[in-house]
Amino acid sequence: MVDHHEPIISARGLGVEFYRSRRRRMQLREMIFHGRTGATRETFWALRDVSFDIRPGEAVGLVGGNGSGKSTLLKMIAGVLLPDEGDVQVTGGVAPLIELTGGFLGELSARDNIHLTAGLHGLSKAQIEERFDEIVDFAGPEVRAGLDTPYRHFSNGMKVRLGFSVVTTLDEPIVLVDEVLAVGDRGFREKCYGRMESLLEDGKTLFLVSHSEKDLRRFSTRGLYLRKGALTMDGPMEDVLERYNHDLDADA
Repeated sequence: MVDHHEPIISARGLGVEFYRSRRRRMQLREMIFHGRTGATRETFWALRDVSFDIRPGEAVGLVGGNGSGKSTLLKMIAGVLLPDEGDVQVTGGVAPLIELTGGFLGELSARDNIHLTAGLHGLSKAQIEERFDEIVDFAGPEVRAGLDTPYRHFSNGMKVRLGFSVVTTLDEPIVLVDEVLAVGDRGFREKCYGRMESLLEDGKTLFLVSHSEKDLRRFSTRGLYLRKGALTMDGPMEDVLERYNHDLDADA
């Protein structure tokens, strides 16, 4: 039984440090022939000293400009990126759609990816078969026609359709959605909005990243505002958006 008084996500002093240089490919060769690497060792903190608690059933929107650390934070919540400082405790499973590919493998067929992803999230073979048609029907006829095609041949729109359909059909209590709905067409976005409203009605915890203030207002009651890797504000969605827009005007 879920205790709604206890956090389902608890972050304390989260920080992650990245190299500024993307010139990593030649490092090994340089070290062999020159005994050193020419790549810069300069680093920056993509996130630093970020702390918050999220309780079951909350709908949280992440607000911030490009490079503010929104996707990095979602990846740490999903467990695919480890922090260099602090820690994040997550109670229960996470259904993440934080990249266009949804974590699917390009060489596998769409059918195999559905079975693999659902299986990794704890669904039995019988449960996957029971939900298979629902997943494919939601993703649409183009996806059904390409079920046995390698996933890498899918268009971006088809990848989003399939990824969103699988992730929101899982039984995980936490759903992470990162700016992927902008790729889908209008009709599919409306289907996604209906599915997200159903998830919230079912008591799921939602983390949403979107550049659409309309979407953030529609689905999120609480906002976390990230600015240059720091948690600048945590409060009601409307107040957070007001602060974010004020900062944008001040920076212009």
